Amino acid sequence: MDKAQRKHLSATVNSLCVSLALLMLLGGCSPLYLVNTISTENDLTTVSDERYGNEQRHQLDIYVPESIAPGSPVVVFFYGGSWKRGEKANYAFVGRTLSSKGFITVIPDYRLFPEVTFPAFVEDGAKVLAWVSEHIEQARNGIVVMGHSAGAHIAALLALDKSYLEVAEQPLSIISGMIGLAGPYGFDPMQYRSTQPIFAEVESIEKTMPVTFACSGKLPLLLLHGLDDSIVIPENSRELKRRAHECSGNVTYVELDDIGHFSILLGLSNSFLAEDAIQSSIEIFLQSLSQQSG
Repeated sequence: MDKAQRKHLSATVNSLCVSLALLMLLGGCSPLYLVNTISTENDLTTVSDERYGNEQRHQLDIYVPESIAPGSPVVVFFYGGSWKRGEKANYAFVGRTLSSKGFITVIPDYRLFPEVTFPAFVEDGAKVLAWVSEHIEQARNGIVVMGHSAGAHIAALLALDKSYLEVAEQPLSIISGMIGLAGPYGFDPMQYRSTQPIFAEVESIEKTMPVTFACSGKLPLLLLHGLDDSIVIPENSRELKRRAHECSGNVTYVELDDIGHFSILLGLSNSFLAEDAIQSSIEIFLQSLSQQSG
């Protein structure tokens, strides 16, 4: 895809985001519901509401392709929502898209504020990974943690701070890579009124920031960020990339012209974008991990 085509595609995505937002306001329904409604279902098996723990929100959905890519890892996707909102069913389009490419995909719910504060939702993520490692045979090839926005923050902490998997009695080696879309890896939550209560009980702000742990290992990372993102600015991904590179880390960073905070998420829908930079970058990254495990 050349630059002109990519620019046209990006403009189309942003236009769709605006249209979906208007539909939400006028019709009283979630734009993600609309994305799921028009998302195409390929040959796959969906297993819903598997329990990974004892809490009400400790449930996950599994999307299993008819033909699993040889040697492929399992992808665990954590949705965003400012650590306050979100439902796994709203992100079925992500499971459908990734499974259409041959990857088993798991989408969990996790506890949210105000029911819990940091680090409980990250601890829930570690429980998800433990469940996947123990119950999905394909996970022997590794688990790739993936997320958007607050979900990318959770995924990054799981991948970089080994303490969460240690508590879940799992080795860090069960994670083979991390994919982050528009993640707040370097932000200080105490600087924002909206996030202060979510992180109020933490002893050290550095513990909340994935960039703190950028030198903890050489796990492959794929970071994607839209240059039009004004909600989580691209400097978050740039800082994580810089710190990881200083430690000889394995980081691929993709900046996307004319893409905002929510349009990058729409890039995971196979109804809108079949061959865009978002999906192709993710697929290449996952295929490289499949080759390594093979």
